[in-house]
Amino acid sequence: MAKYFFNEEDSHPVQLTSADIILRQQLEYSISKYFYNGCDRTIQDLLSECRWYVTTINGTLTLAIECRDEMINWQVLRKMVPMAKLLKQVVTSAKIRVYPPEAQGIPFEMRVDELGVYREHQEGA
Repeated sequence: MAKYFFNEEDSHPVQLTSADIILRQQLEYSISKYFYNGCDRTIQDLLSECRWYVTTINGTLTLAIECRDEMINWQVLRKMVPMAKLLKQVVTSAKIRVYPPEAQGIPFEMRVDELGVYREHQEGA
């Protein structure tokens, strides 16, 4: 017969405290700063054309990039693999979500742990 030593106090709280929220915001800010500073000049310039931020969506750290027009959206999508490589150095289970201009499609999302799939596709192209 197995015994389980799990106490109710060991589980995570159902509701976040204000301290939890502040700590998560500080973490997101630090990761976004580290990510941006690690980007090359081309990606930094591209990000300056967008609204971008690091946030937590459904428990997953997400780099959200909102594109103002179709050309910027296409350029961001073409730079997703190098951005994912950099983000993966900081957080192994994160996502990048690229939002196209308003009313022009649905967001494209990529997990940083999917990089192998994208490398194989690029090599075959």
